[in-house]
Amino acid sequence: MSTLKINIILFGIGNVGSTLINQVLESQKFFLEKRNIELRFPIITNSTLAFFEKDGLKNQWEANFAQSAIPFRIEDIIEYVQEQQLENLIAVDATASSEIIKNYIPLIQNGFNIVAANKKANTLHNDFYGELRRNLKKFDKYFLYETNVGAGLPVVQTIKELHFSGEKITKIRGVFSGSLSYIFNRFSNEETSFSKILLDAEKIGLTEPDSREDLSGNDVARKLLILAREIELPFEFTDIKIATLLLPNLNEKTSKSEYAISKSLFDKPFQIAKITQADNHVLRYIGELDVQSKQLEVKLVSEPKSSPIGQLKGADNLIEIYTKSYGEIPIVIQGAGAGKEVTSRGVLTDILKIAEQLKIIETVWQ
Repeated sequence: MSTLKINIILFGIGNVGSTLINQVLESQKFFLEKRNIELRFPIITNSTLAFFEKDGLKNQWEANFAQSAIPFRIEDIIEYVQEQQLENLIAVDATASSEIIKNYIPLIQNGFNIVAANKKANTLHNDFYGELRRNLKKFDKYFLYETNVGAGLPVVQTIKELHFSGEKITKIRGVFSGSLSYIFNRFSNEETSFSKILLDAEKIGLTEPDSREDLSGNDVARKLLILAREIELPFEFTDIKIATLLLPNLNEKTSKSEYAISKSLFDKPFQIAKITQADNHVLRYIGELDVQSKQLEVKLVSEPKSSPIGQLKGADNLIEIYTKSYGEIPIVIQGAGAGKEVTSRGVLTDILKIAEQLKIIETVWQ
């Protein structure tokens, strides 16, 4: 049986994108031997430049990109793959860009499957969400995005499979943010101020470049919305009740410089929340979807130390899925929910899933 060549057009060569390339180059021989699949990168881009490499990337790709990348439009990429007659196309979105989302539908219409670490396409208005899926169906293309929730953890897949097997999901609840998991796990167990732990989380790169993104609760809300839509609940972002961790006098409107020097303002309110809890309880920042009451909430809660969420450590995510069959005992998915290595490995897993499907299709056609 001939080797299946998969052509990956990579958008974004930051932490996740560059780690993905290196993981593929490292495992290339393994995929050829074990799966009869060759993964190639004929085009890689950052936000403004694209590098076109007919034979796929080699180990010195960074130097080649720096020397030979040129400004591009999405039309140039579509034209190039058509001229080169490249097949088995997968566009990988390893950006956080709102702009690239606008190109998903034209890419699908021109023969691309999509794998996205970028959450934005799944959290836009339901009109776009539906239109994207209509095009996937019409052009018989795949769109996988397991890393949208929980990095490399199989959260999206598990929830989708449960729902489409006829299982009635009643509640989804958990800690969806690696950075906030780290902050509250430490804050619960140490006599250290909230602001000091927040600064540590920023220093080790666990938070967004501006940690107000994490503290606002919007990131947790987006992940919750993605899961709600997986079980065919047509919520919008505006339907989510978000209890922000930011303060009235320290929020998104505060200037960057003032925010940087005023973080100690967080200490008193969080210390009060900590000491006024019941005994053997810890603070956790969670997302919760209650299917019966059709409520989506992001909030700070006080959890028993003995509960799965109360026992969390490090920067782990933990998602509890309650269903009719399982009753009061939830299915629990736990593990690293952040980090470039696990996220790019999750993206690679999605690429290989599509590759296996394309292999089946090719076998049928032969």
